[in-house]
Amino acid sequence: MLLWILGSTFIISLISLIGVFLLGIKDKFMKKIILLLVGLSAGSFIGDAFLHLLPEAVEFDNYIIYIYLILGFCLFFIIERILHWHHCHKGNCDVHTFTHMSLIGDGIHNFIDGLIIAGSFLVNIPLGISTSIAILFHEIPQEIGDFGVLIHGGFSKFRAILFNFISAVTAMIGGLVGYFIFSFFDAGIFLLPFAAGGFIYIGASDLIPELHKEKNLKKSFLSFLSFLTGICLMILLRIIFE
Repeated sequence: MLLWILGSTFIISLISLIGVFLLGIKDKFMKKIILLLVGLSAGSFIGDAFLHLLPEAVEFDNYIIYIYLILGFCLFFIIERILHWHHCHKGNCDVHTFTHMSLIGDGIHNFIDGLIIAGSFLVNIPLGISTSIAILFHEIPQEIGDFGVLIHGGFSKFRAILFNFISAVTAMIGGLVGYFIFSFFDAGIFLLPFAAGGFIYIGASDLIPELHKEKNLKKSFLSFLSFLTGICLMILLRIIFE
């Protein structure tokens, strides 16, 4: 099980190196695909929360899981506010006022991602895979935004890629910590609804509003189809691993 956790968090950490591939991509093309990636990310998060995490959590038949869901929702809100961190999906974002604060915030979030992945795999492998995929889809537009933020903040391209990767590696640390902690007690009753709350917050409060900013009807429709694709993928995974 540890290999599944380390493998998944390592792959997700590698997404931070996406900046290497962005160096030769024109801004015009990037703007065309970024909204589709955001929609896919939103759909996969919402789908994973309602189709995978919560169904597993309600098996505990305890009202306390809904309190944990609210706690997860609130924690991600607090992280976003206190650390001045916001999932930005543009190459240049005014929300990221301080690049170093952005890196700290991303590191903490990636660590939490690692904890969530570890807890999901310890419940069962299919849940771990679906949760890892949802996080993976989210990391792509996030890392594109983070790369642009660091460049805008004065980092060289090489330094931006390096520090982005260092921040992303905290996901592996979170996975290791989660594995050893959650191996000693049942993590499901807490971590699953907690993660679902965080996923719902990111999808509904952060990503979907980005989709609403698109004024072009055709592009907006395509981003909605991308959103539905993310949900359908989670449905497909549910059917495959049922």
